[in-house]
Amino acid sequence: MYMIVVYDIGEKRVGRICNFMKRYLPRVQNSVFEGELPESKFEAMKAGLRKRMDLDVDSVLIWVLRDPKWATRETIGLEKLPVSAFF
Repeated sequence: MYMIVVYDIGEKRVGRICNFMKRYLPRVQNSVFEGELPESKFEAMKAGLRKRMDLDVDSVLIWVLRDPKWATRETIGLEKLPVSAFF
């Protein structure tokens, strides 16, 4: 599955969440990750996020694209952390 993950995490936990997410997906902006994951790793990633988050304060948004050929990506301005092989 191809996905985009965006987070808004409290300052005390943001570094821990960022480092955790780097194990699963490439980082494309400060709090944005995108890429391909199999279902098993996707479930592991979600479980790991829940363990590291304060569910009453933090939020993570995940867009799952079942077929990435139907999505396009456009960047306006500086490409901060480019993904070499998008789709």
